[in-house]
Amino acid sequence: MTAVTNPATEPASQDWLLEPVLAPTVTGDVLAPYYEAAARGELAMPFCSRCDLALELEQRVCDGCGGTESQWRTVEVAGTVHAATLMHRREPGLVRAKEPYPVVDVELRSGHRIVMTTVHPSASAPPVGASVRIGFRRLGDVVLPAVESVEVSQ
Repeated sequence: MTAVTNPATEPASQDWLLEPVLAPTVTGDVLAPYYEAAARGELAMPFCSRCDLALELEQRVCDGCGGTESQWRTVEVAGTVHAATLMHRREPGLVRAKEPYPVVDVELRSGHRIVMTTVHPSASAPPVGASVRIGFRRLGDVVLPAVESVEVSQ
């Protein structure tokens, strides 16, 4: 099994993709549990407190029962590529990458979906249907989930 990358316990380094000025502000943010878990090398996602349905990161009302309370729980750091593309973007001073980079929509085993890039630079996007393991990358003082490894079925 591949070890999960945990920038919280590794020396700080510059992110391969973005400049630190683009790091999200996490203090008092509705997504604070997401960022706090990532800093520990864990992935936390919201669930409806009433019916336990997986919620989107900033979803306020449950689609299943109409509940308005959520509970954040640690979930497995594994999922399947739902969609992926190579982003061609140059924006000096904000985007560090000079080559196209992957943007990956991952359906987690918990039923959540999140969009992220990769832990390390990659010249290709993983194929739809590939199993992925989530690691973490550091952007400024914030730790973010990112695709760490890809397993393509034969």
